[in-house]
Amino acid sequence: MADKPRILQDGKDLIWSLIALGVIVLVVAGVAGSCSWGFGSDATEQNIPHFDVSEGLRADANTMGFPIRDPKVPNDWQANSGSTQEIAETISSNVGWITDGGAYVQLTQTDATEESLMRKLLGDDTSGNGTRDIGGQMWVTYENLEHQKAWIVDLGNVRIGVKSRGKDDSMQTLAEAVLAAKPLAADRPMPTG
Repeated sequence: MADKPRILQDGKDLIWSLIALGVIVLVVAGVAGSCSWGFGSDATEQNIPHFDVSEGLRADANTMGFPIRDPKVPNDWQANSGSTQEIAETISSNVGWITDGGAYVQLTQTDATEESLMRKLLGDDTSGNGTRDIGGQMWVTYENLEHQKAWIVDLGNVRIGVKSRGKDDSMQTLAEAVLAAKPLAADRPMPTG
């Protein structure tokens, strides 16, 4: 009776072949720039994309039918995202920062209802847990089951939401900054009322 080929006798060769193949794939991906290595626990220790918040909000002010504010946040916060999203039958302007403590804080401005904004920010399993007086305005505070928080203020023709999973002081800083900011001038007439 003939002996079986060696590969059928032991799985060690197969494992060593897979390890070598895995190393080759990682080297090729690293050289091609297809992946990045981030071993830190905070976002401040990793590569954070840059986003020009002022330009993004200025563009939103020129296209959206409600006032948009550009808050002046601390210099050590890094803007990293901006987008528009549908909320109910309208749209929202969204920008986000990584704070000096590594937390992500998002600002959303929209003319959608407070309830629609709350559901967009935190989902359906959300409960209100009080109010905060910030800058002379009453902000309603919400939290979901994943411990994400959102504070929302109704300024009549715009609802503003601040969202984070971080500490309340970052949310407080952003809420104060957005109320201190004047609405951006738009290249279209603003609705009255």
